[in-house]
Amino acid sequence: MPQTLGLFTSCRLATMVPGDAPYGLIDDGAMVVGEGRIVWIGARGDLPAAHAHLPQHDLGGRLVTPGLIDCHTHLVHGGNRAAEFEQRLNGATYEQIARAGGGIMSTVTATRAAGEDDLLASALPRVDAAIAEGVSVIEVKSGYGLDRDTELRMLRVARRIAQIRAVVVRTSFLGAHAVPSEYAGRADAYLEEICLPTLRAAHAEGLVDAVDGFCEGIAFSVPQMQRVFSLAAELGLPVKLHAEQLSNLGGAALAAAHGALSADHLEYLDEAGCRSMAAAGTVAVILPGAFYTLREVQAPPVALLRSHGVPMAVATDMNPGSSPMSSLLLAMNMACTLFRMTPAEALAGVTVHAARALGLPGRGTLAVGSVADLAVWDCDHPAELAYRIGYNPLWRRIIGGVM
Repeated sequence: MPQTLGLFTSCRLATMVPGDAPYGLIDDGAMVVGEGRIVWIGARGDLPAAHAHLPQHDLGGRLVTPGLIDCHTHLVHGGNRAAEFEQRLNGATYEQIARAGGGIMSTVTATRAAGEDDLLASALPRVDAAIAEGVSVIEVKSGYGLDRDTELRMLRVARRIAQIRAVVVRTSFLGAHAVPSEYAGRADAYLEEICLPTLRAAHAEGLVDAVDGFCEGIAFSVPQMQRVFSLAAELGLPVKLHAEQLSNLGGAALAAAHGALSADHLEYLDEAGCRSMAAAGTVAVILPGAFYTLREVQAPPVALLRSHGVPMAVATDMNPGSSPMSSLLLAMNMACTLFRMTPAEALAGVTVHAARALGLPGRGTLAVGSVADLAVWDCDHPAELAYRIGYNPLWRRIIGGVM
């Protein structure tokens, strides 16, 4: 990290501090950074005299936001599922493909066959695409191994990404993603013999930041997820959950009861689940890419979440099957167009609320003490980030205050 102070001037700041007016805009703003964090921020005319002599970086009147955060991805995996994309267009449903041995299990087969270097090489272009759109933090899940060796391999690859790219990676253990074919009809045995011991091993190796699961009829029940969450609590790990995507099994309420960082998807969330999330402070992660790709018709209850004050994050759900999308900017547009989120909500969803969904205080806002990871945009107003389709206005990422 830099050891000297620096001053950024001639910029429009979208601070994204909760409670401020939408976006927390500061026109003709200035920002002092040092030791990788924001030391002072405000209108340039209010800059303290003590900072006026600092080396200045003129940003040319551009918009500055916190670095974006993609808080839900499956970007480490083998192969692709373009053939299944074609099957769905010919009428097959996601559930039909999964029950026929496709879906997640087809990616499991490809991932098990890939070595660590192969997985890393295939993941990096997806990481680079995110970085090119101003992303500074990416969450990466396991869950395409469903055996000890491959789950650990995926998590090691995720850790390596952060060593060779200027991006923060948070890992989620997703051993409870699906029941592998060798355990068909024996989900409890899979949990006992593979998933839970592998979670212990991954934690012992320092590979896990959070524990996730898929609570659904084609995956794991509420009592089964309870077992996974109980071990997570024993290990001192926070939890999150894929919940209410295809039906309502009460996964969101379960997640909230465990103080989950987030519950994700939520197309079939009911008011009781929403109330539970609000009481627990659990973030709702909205994933329009999967809704779009699967051509779903049941949208997540954004108005209900809004009315109960549940913070909403937005993420790509980058994965080879249900959301082969690497663009967080496109996810913002989809959240607005498909789900009627506002542009301000969408930007909060990829900054301050995404940081909360990953348990990362000090990120996602421009405020004194925040990490100085910035995205500088060639646009006038933050609404433009959600407005355009297929256009990337990023001018520069600034990581730790370094140009």
